[in-house]
Amino acid sequence: MKRRITYLLLLVLCPLMGWAQINTERVMAIGRNALYFEDYVLSIQYFNQAINAKPYLAEPYFFRGLAKINLDDFLGAEKDCSEAIDRNPFVVNAYQVRGLARIQQDKLADAVKDYLKALELDPENISLWHNLALCRIRQKEYDTAKKNLDQLIIVAPRYTKAYLMRGEVDLKQKDTLSAESDFNRAIEIDRYDPDTWSSRAMLYLMQEKYKEAETDLGQAIYLSVRNAGLYINRALSRYHQNNLRGAMADYDLALDMDPNNFIGHYNRGLLRAQVGDDNRAIEDFNFVIEMEPDNMMAIFNRALLLDQTGDLRGAIKDYSRVLEEYPNFLAGYQYRATARKKLGDRRGAEADELVVLKAHLDAQNGVKKQTDDAEEKTRKKSDKNMNNYRKIVVADNEGAEEKYKNDYRGRVQDRNVTIVPQPMFVLTYYKKPSDVKEQAYYYKYIDELNSRKAYPEQILITNDEAALTEEQANKHFASIDEQTSAMVADPDNVHKRFARALDFYLVQDLDNALADLNEAIKCEPRFFLPYFNRAVVRYKQMEYQKMAQSYEKKDKKHESMPTLKSADHELVKRDLDKVIELAPDFVFAYYNRGNILAALKDYRAAIVDYDRALELDPNLAEAYYNRGLTHIFLGNNRQGVQDLSKAGELGLYSAYNIIKRFTERNE
Repeated sequence: MKRRITYLLLLVLCPLMGWAQINTERVMAIGRNALYFEDYVLSIQYFNQAINAKPYLAEPYFFRGLAKINLDDFLGAEKDCSEAIDRNPFVVNAYQVRGLARIQQDKLADAVKDYLKALELDPENISLWHNLALCRIRQKEYDTAKKNLDQLIIVAPRYTKAYLMRGEVDLKQKDTLSAESDFNRAIEIDRYDPDTWSSRAMLYLMQEKYKEAETDLGQAIYLSVRNAGLYINRALSRYHQNNLRGAMADYDLALDMDPNNFIGHYNRGLLRAQVGDDNRAIEDFNFVIEMEPDNMMAIFNRALLLDQTGDLRGAIKDYSRVLEEYPNFLAGYQYRATARKKLGDRRGAEADELVVLKAHLDAQNGVKKQTDDAEEKTRKKSDKNMNNYRKIVVADNEGAEEKYKNDYRGRVQDRNVTIVPQPMFVLTYYKKPSDVKEQAYYYKYIDELNSRKAYPEQILITNDEAALTEEQANKHFASIDEQTSAMVADPDNVHKRFARALDFYLVQDLDNALADLNEAIKCEPRFFLPYFNRAVVRYKQMEYQKMAQSYEKKDKKHESMPTLKSADHELVKRDLDKVIELAPDFVFAYYNRGNILAALKDYRAAIVDYDRALELDPNLAEAYYNRGLTHIFLGNNRQGVQDLSKAGELGLYSAYNIIKRFTERNE
């Protein structure tokens, strides 16, 4: 997903330097390829080479800036985009990326200038209007922000985020009727976007319409089941309806997803204390205090619970710590006095009672007035009034600019869940770590090759590849030289040829990887690994070319998306056919071929391949996922949902979102 967003910003510049020398073009092509596949560190190395060779070109500076912004090097990204603009001031995306970098550095006025200039060049660019409006909101220029959002809605009348942002601005201007109208319109446009429901729910919470808020948050949870914040907010709506058990159940679910959530632990601790679950309430406050050792309200609540459970010394220690920080907090003296009496410390208890008595006398005589905000049931997290220690915590209002901050990174178009198949498997050395789904894919022959140390590193089978670090990239560049030298002495060694192909593949030099795979197949036509990886390389080349073509044509309105020739897919399929012929039990070949057939819209044939993959490996979650989508494309929603459910059970949790969408549509 992320790669598509990146290319929304960059591919307009692809034809910029058609007159550059072939070597520069080659380096830039590999660098853009690495950028597309999220190898940001590696791509910077290629762009550095292009800049060193031809420092007068705008293109490599822009792409290097884009890589840097994805690595959170905002100052470096701003500088590179400025260099690109100096060389070519007519490229929209250079202003766009520089604006993103400046926003991250709180240079809002400069970012606004960038967006205004970019909009002169491309007045219908949704992302530019979106980010310009967010800048205005952060600058508290609400009237101007609404004008920008009105213009965005004219440009893109079905763009839900525009209505949601305008609703947020309405709320800042205390116009709840307009806000509700905007949120309702967003729901009408896309009722499968959880943000539309959660935004209206927050309005209902502000209006104290807690039942309506709970209903909307329930719908948002239905569409985005693993969003801890939604459960936190629904717990608040349930708390206000005195549904304490329901609120605690929501906090439990939120903390299962986000174990370090401060509000979840603090509020659950309060509710556990209210229902008499003192020991587990102490556990929650212990966690909060470990996160924030100076949180006096958590310490005081723990003191009350320790007092209640008989740990008087621990309670007195906590009371004393709070009173050191807040010496005028009378409730602290009252509770400490009681605890000291229970321990037989009459002198200490009398001293505390004297402080309380003097404060009451002062209040009666008008010297001091004690304040208590007890009318409200909640408090902001930033509230430091100790008299509010029993109140449920709500997040401080961080504003629309915080809620939509991810859009600053150019992710506007991908906020909704996009229904796409799981990617193809490949043979490589690296995979991304996963906190949710950790499965080791196994094939006996590959395990034997690894046992014999046939290759410089252990070959892995994965469809979730990891980007290279700078150290890894340099290692594989060096390995290319080593394998080249070894091949001079032994030109027919298929393993050395395949090893170099892997190195080229990892540094995103797909053309040279393909050349080596071709030679490996000539060396040993019955060695199936080169066929398998050649299919993946060819498919990646097609994917890159398709995205490049689509964005080169994006300024031509309503033009149909480019389609790749079926002959290109046929080459990929032919390689996978060969793999299956040579290794008929290699499950990943059937899975990959199913993906190709689905891309060709030959859905029934794709299902046959996914069926065979699942016969060989009944726990291959990706095959269930893709077979489920394929059934849905064929209109077999019941079978599709069953497969997606199994995929979710096996760890692909994004399947649940799709299930919710398609089951609701058919109710």
